[in-house]
Amino acid sequence: MPKFAANLTMLFTEVPFLDRFEAAAAAGFKAVEFLFPYAYPAEQLQEKLQKNGLKLVLCNLPAGDWAAGDRGTAADPRRQEEFRAGVATAVSYAEALGVGQMNCLAGKTVADVSLEEQQKTLVENVRFAADALAKIGRNLVVEHINTRDIPGFFLSTTKQVLDLLAVVDRPNVYLQYDMYHAQRMEGELLGTFTANLAKIAHIQIADNPGRHQPGTGEINYRHVFAAIDKSGYEGYIGLEYVPGEGGTVPTLSWAGEYGYKLS
Repeated sequence: MPKFAANLTMLFTEVPFLDRFEAAAAAGFKAVEFLFPYAYPAEQLQEKLQKNGLKLVLCNLPAGDWAAGDRGTAADPRRQEEFRAGVATAVSYAEALGVGQMNCLAGKTVADVSLEEQQKTLVENVRFAADALAKIGRNLVVEHINTRDIPGFFLSTTKQVLDLLAVVDRPNVYLQYDMYHAQRMEGELLGTFTANLAKIAHIQIADNPGRHQPGTGEINYRHVFAAIDKSGYEGYIGLEYVPGEGGTVPTLSWAGEYGYKLS
């Protein structure tokens, strides 16, 4: 049976962030993920996880100034020192929160730097982050993001990430397979998933168009979940979608309709 994690950055936004842990637990979740923990003391987040019986399964490395439009710094040669300082911060949070893997966002293409130099920097930084996380027994995942939602994102297809992983050549680096982004860029969701199962450590989902819950768009998630279940995939599926105006809880009804539990 697929294991689902509530993305607390996207879901339960009808309440403040620190209240979303309780809301997720009340909805039946046993696992959560979110973009960034760094605005809060690690001890405060750990208390929320423990109090609500939740496991944190994913969060991101620091990714620059999100509010100012940054979407990662890993491919920017001018910000390598900043990236590496962020890795040190991420390692401390990973240890405190017990999260087993962290996601690296490559960031947007830099206009005045060659693509070759950006790729070289990305390889170096991913190796650096992977080695730092390996020292505490954690994995690193790397994500592709569609260029309709984030124009110019440096890694926009699964092939680009897989090619990167081959060059990085670290045993604890995997693909984070986001089916929403993949559908917008390339399709062939289950073909790609099946062919690369050994390199996929985390899945995220939303339907397309609209980035809402399963059943609202063109992706046949009944078929997708059945195939994932049959494949033997042991990781989590992060629900990274935008709820409608009625709030999060009504958008979770698809799970029961499909025959699954959220826990």
